[in-house]
Amino acid sequence: MVDWLSAWGLADPGAVVRHLADLGLAFLLALPIGLYNERHERSAGLRTFPLVAMAACGFVIVAVSVLGRESEAQGRVMEGLITGVGFIGGGAILKYRGHADGTATAAGLWVTGAIGAAVGYGLFDIAAILALAAFLTMRGLKPIKKFAQRDPADAAETRR
Repeated sequence: MVDWLSAWGLADPGAVVRHLADLGLAFLLALPIGLYNERHERSAGLRTFPLVAMAACGFVIVAVSVLGRESEAQGRVMEGLITGVGFIGGGAILKYRGHADGTATAAGLWVTGAIGAAVGYGLFDIAAILALAAFLTMRGLKPIKKFAQRDPADAAETRR
């Protein structure tokens, strides 16, 4: 029975629990970002952000398991991960009439990939800081963005 379990990578139940915990944490850290985007009807939302975080975390877990934590190949894994998540984010950007929409969503997806990668490498403090900063940036800077986008002529008209 043990040989069958080890063939499936289940010989170390502790590792399975750690992997489940890491993937769950990546999911949970990305969830508020995805929920915020979903509530504001962005092109990516509640499902996309947690999936990106879990996928990034999963790729890192697999890379560490196969290549070893200290392997120089970890840099190539990160390069591929950064490029892949950037490609997904690029799909969220829509351009029309000289205006691009979705750049914040694309950046949010990119940072969500970094959150997942940080969890996969066991850098939980970085993952938590990134998640908090991304959520606060998307939510907290929205009023400032609206203020900055106001037409100065409209503001002068309102003051009269």
